[in-house]
Amino acid sequence: MSAAPARLAVRGVEKAFAGITVLAGVSFDVAPGTLHALLGGNGAGKSTLMRVVLGLERADAGELRLDGADYRPLGPADARAHGVVMVPQERTLCLHLSVEENVTLGLPLGRFGLVGARPRRELAARALSAAAGDAARIDLGARASSLSVADQQLVEIARALAHAGLADDGAVRAKVLVLDEPTSSLGRRDAERLFERVAALTARGVAVVLVSHFLDEVLAHCDGYTVLRDGRVEGEGTPREAGQQRIVREMLGELPRRAERTARPRGDAGEALRVTDLSGERAPRGASFVVRHGEILGVAGLVGSGRTELLRAIAGLDRRVSGTVTVSAPGGLGMLSEDRGGEGLMLSRSVSDNVTLSPRGPRVVSPARLRSEARGWMERLSVRAAGPAQRVRELSGGNQQKVALARLLREDHGVLLVDEPTRGIDVGSKAQILDLLRELAAQGKAIVVVSSQLDELLEVADRIAVLRRGVLGEARDVAAWDAHRLLEEAAA
Repeated sequence: MSAAPARLAVRGVEKAFAGITVLAGVSFDVAPGTLHALLGGNGAGKSTLMRVVLGLERADAGELRLDGADYRPLGPADARAHGVVMVPQERTLCLHLSVEENVTLGLPLGRFGLVGARPRRELAARALSAAAGDAARIDLGARASSLSVADQQLVEIARALAHAGLADDGAVRAKVLVLDEPTSSLGRRDAERLFERVAALTARGVAVVLVSHFLDEVLAHCDGYTVLRDGRVEGEGTPREAGQQRIVREMLGELPRRAERTARPRGDAGEALRVTDLSGERAPRGASFVVRHGEILGVAGLVGSGRTELLRAIAGLDRRVSGTVTVSAPGGLGMLSEDRGGEGLMLSRSVSDNVTLSPRGPRVVSPARLRSEARGWMERLSVRAAGPAQRVRELSGGNQQKVALARLLREDHGVLLVDEPTRGIDVGSKAQILDLLRELAAQGKAIVVVSSQLDELLEVADRIAVLRRGVLGEARDVAAWDAHRLLEEAAA
């Protein structure tokens, strides 16, 4: 008896942009009812491959098959009609709309362009039930802005399922669901809850493709994996059988050499940033700390603890209810946002436009000079792109992050606020960015780093403070911490 065909079969897919090969004969299978991880470094080709699967790009060669049949999506709408949908890494909800409106937004209209309120609500309820399980816990009438990040993620999945179609009895018609870094903004408990819901979908026969850099999640939850490197398949198999070390070798080829940690600043190093009794509308509450020139202060905390709100209040992006911020460093203060797609980058503009966006130097500068300057930053940060003219939305998440960093560094601030600098990027790029932060500190810059990755804070910071429910604890020397103590204090 012959085996059932793969739910999604990718065969010899090739794709190039501006003469640069991005995918070179990629082939792999995803079986029905399985969770399959797609892994690889930045620029490995993961995003481009998924864009081909979703009909956002056309392959130059190769073929796709869905349940054994030829599959050539003419666009995203055609892919959805075939049951192939995606939840992107960056949130796409309309925060001012209700959960029901978000779930049904963009669905085909009925006769005369009208859809009854009752059918729309029933569809939203079925989709939310399939995505979230206990749909009653998430109010269909609630504004998306009032939900936690974890619940917003479930609403995103519900919308994807609704676009693929649901039967009146709640049966899911989606065949392939792509999740792009779904846990990058979630705490551990919320991530586990998300994977419980993913398991419920695979139990219904949905094939889920997980694009992720969190190998512990891949090892714990995935049935299979495929590693891409430089557009080629470099490894595949069962994660638990392969093990983390083998997967990392397949992703990187060779582990990057890590720079030695810079010496901590001397006690006589002058203050660069002083924050005193700072409170925001929600968070922080009475935060106080000092960062000296050449020092990296790490801020740890669970999702929702107020880490981003702390940085935004310091930078003046959110209203300060009370407290003071004193900057005593040349060049003032600059911030790298965790939301690179929403407020960190102009995705439709070129790499050059993004890097040189902020005014610096002469008011009138030739475009050729700006492109040359952007190319220099691309080389310094190893941005993988066709050139300065390539649009940022065409780059992988990690390369987009490097572009955002390049603009921040070009502005040459003396104090840097860095929010989740390695969010959604691969192991190699993480190493490079952490090394860059140490290099900047060695040059005398004062840096405040917020990260949900405790091991990164322990590696890069000189002192670490834990933020819990909006209250910032005492900053202690990194030698006083380990991951267990940080997590214990954050969750207390």
